[in-house]
Amino acid sequence: MSTKKFAIIGDPISHSLSPIMHNYWFKKYNIQAQYELLNIKESEIQKVIEKIKKKEITGINVTLPYKKSVIPFLFKTVNDAKETHSVNTIMLDDNDDLIGENTDVFGFQAAYLKLIPNNKNNMKALILGAGGVAPSIILALLKSGITNISISNRTHEKSLFLKQKFKEINIIKWEKYTDELSKFDILINATSLGLVPGEEPKIKLNNLKKSMIFIDTIYNPKQTKLIKLFKSHNLKTFNGLNMLIYQGQKSFYLWNKINPEIDDDLVGLLESKLNK
Repeated sequence: MSTKKFAIIGDPISHSLSPIMHNYWFKKYNIQAQYELLNIKESEIQKVIEKIKKKEITGINVTLPYKKSVIPFLFKTVNDAKETHSVNTIMLDDNDDLIGENTDVFGFQAAYLKLIPNNKNNMKALILGAGGVAPSIILALLKSGITNISISNRTHEKSLFLKQKFKEINIIKWEKYTDELSKFDILINATSLGLVPGEEPKIKLNNLKKSMIFIDTIYNPKQTKLIKLFKSHNLKTFNGLNMLIYQGQKSFYLWNKINPEIDDDLVGLLESKLNK
């Protein structure tokens, strides 16, 4: 039996833990397969995706900055990918057509929103960032019953573009969002805020709701500057690792028709690779 090949494409890509996760599951379920990193330029996307059509690669995950760039090279997008215009999983369908799926929506719901109490309808959420994963977060919130959603982004035009897709959302100017934080129940960071060495996040944490939940979609380091900041005010925080795991679980299922277990050994293995 030949070894199936899977990959994740992006740029940069060296930080990704997806190969460790998927190769762990391949070994656990005795699947002869290998998952690898492919750091590619935008001009190489079509050539790599066509390897699925030629059955040289079985499936591909897509990370930043190509979640929209891959769409023109697909036969169609389906399900959550169709609604978000954001693709993170590519494969052939039963007709051997290239299709794009989105497992980030499921990943966000499973990782965080299932942990939130049932009174979601009254909650207000603010998303920082309008790029790659933002459309998936918006759809995950809407599917979970959270409809009062605001977005703030450094580039105002990107926020306006998202509002064309999701007319329900409100836009807060980037220079104003810290003054608005006290209104929100959930704050989600979908930017690189706090990752730049020497850069301190300028966030006012006065008068926040004690029940506020902070979610950072970044998973490495395990505790970002923002997570440390919110923890210091005794607020509930989550990093991006669980979202990575759950979106990976769904991708694995779509490719292999096996729903892999998220066990302690896997979580421990992934956490051991994170910077503290």
